[in-house]
Amino acid sequence: MRKGIRNWGPPLLLISPTVVLLGIFVYVMIGVNFSTAMTKDSALTASEFVGLQNFADLLTEPRFLHSLANLGIFTLFFMVGTMLFGFLWAWMLDKGVTAEGVFRSIYLFPMAVSFVASGVVWRWLLSSAQGDRASGLNRLLQSVGLGGLQNDWYNQPLWGMAAMAMPAVWQLAGYVMALFLSGFRGIPEELREAARMDGASEWKLYRHVIFPQLSPVALSALVIAAHMSLKVFDLIMAVTGPVYITEVPATYMWTALTGGEYGKASAIATILLLLVCIFIVPYLISTARAERRARK
Repeated sequence: MRKGIRNWGPPLLLISPTVVLLGIFVYVMIGVNFSTAMTKDSALTASEFVGLQNFADLLTEPRFLHSLANLGIFTLFFMVGTMLFGFLWAWMLDKGVTAEGVFRSIYLFPMAVSFVASGVVWRWLLSSAQGDRASGLNRLLQSVGLGGLQNDWYNQPLWGMAAMAMPAVWQLAGYVMALFLSGFRGIPEELREAARMDGASEWKLYRHVIFPQLSPVALSALVIAAHMSLKVFDLIMAVTGPVYITEVPATYMWTALTGGEYGKASAIATILLLLVCIFIVPYLISTARAERRARK
């Protein structure tokens, strides 16, 4: 018994502060948030238990459905953009370029900038002013003779969220590039040479050798990009503020919270948590299964 305590006692003591803090400030707070979401709690009325009524009201509320649609458009363009540019940059670097370290630094630099700081710059770049008052990208298009391409960017009712995805893609495509580049560099050169000796074309080499080896990296990048897009808040607040046309659930939650609607804000937070779990939980399950298969 004493020998067992000596074996697992020190490691348990070492991780116990982290476990306690994680339990209190993550899982206990999630429980408190969910309990608040089950009440009609606001700054003007006394707390009243209403069960799932807040969730039912949100799922039939046009404003919340509008925020979900905005989030869907943003997530789609953000994931496609980061995956596409991240893969292309990694592919070019893997092919070999002069001053690779410089290009890697350039691609990764946006990650060192906060969403708030970059959002201030992109607010100017995506200015909807046109003609003589044009600035940012509209001024650039006008100066190169492409004034016909000037548009309202994030002020467009339908595709404004696609424009909002541009700064997010710029900021995180470098991270996806680093993931794909590590995947490329982790593929043994012997596999490529063996495929070429068997007469495989470059397309067949990528289709049957390289792409299957990159699938775990691609899955990780997809999950990371998806859960980051679902939680987007600071970028939108920095570029447009909490306005209806670019509203997503996170900014709607902030509006409800600052307006004293605590029950509604907690319900929105719970829905966001469930949306994130849709991407994270299957990934964790598949990773655990893969690890078990690898140990057998």
